[in-house]
Amino acid sequence: MSNITLVKFFKYNASWIVFGIFVFLAIYFHQGEPLIFSQGALPLGKPIIWIIFVSFLLFSIYCSVNENIVKTVKKMYPMYWGKQIGIDLYIGLIITLSIIYLNEGSLLVLALWMLPVLVFGNLATLLYLALNYDSLVLRFLSI
Repeated sequence: MSNITLVKFFKYNASWIVFGIFVFLAIYFHQGEPLIFSQGALPLGKPIIWIIFVSFLLFSIYCSVNENIVKTVKKMYPMYWGKQIGIDLYIGLIITLSIIYLNEGSLLVLALWMLPVLVFGNLATLLYLALNYDSLVLRFLSI
C-alpha cells in the first residue's frame, strides 16, 4: 500500500480504529466474570447480548461503508423526528451511564466509559452489558 492509500484508509476508518482500540482495552482490562458465557442465574442472556453486539457492529460498519453519517445526520436533523430520535438516543445513553455508575460505584470507571458511550452510542452500551452481564443480573434483578 502506498502512503497516500494508508492515509486515506486511516482517515475514512478513524472512528472504527478508535472503537476497535476501545473494545480491545475494555476486554483486556475487564475482570470478574467470564467473557462470553455466563456462570450466573440467567446464562443464556450473555451470549445473546454478544450476538446482538456483533450483529449491530457489523451492520454499523456496513452502513458506514455505504453512507456518510455526517451527511445523513445533516439531512435528518432539520426534521422533527430527526431531532426526537437524537434526543431519545442521548436520554437513553445518559440512563446507560447512570446504570454504569450504579453498577460500578466509581466515578473513574464512569469517566472511562462516558466518552465511548456518548460517541459510539449503543455499540458501547452493548459492550458494557456483555462484559458485565452477570453483575448486572445479580445487582438489578436480585436473582
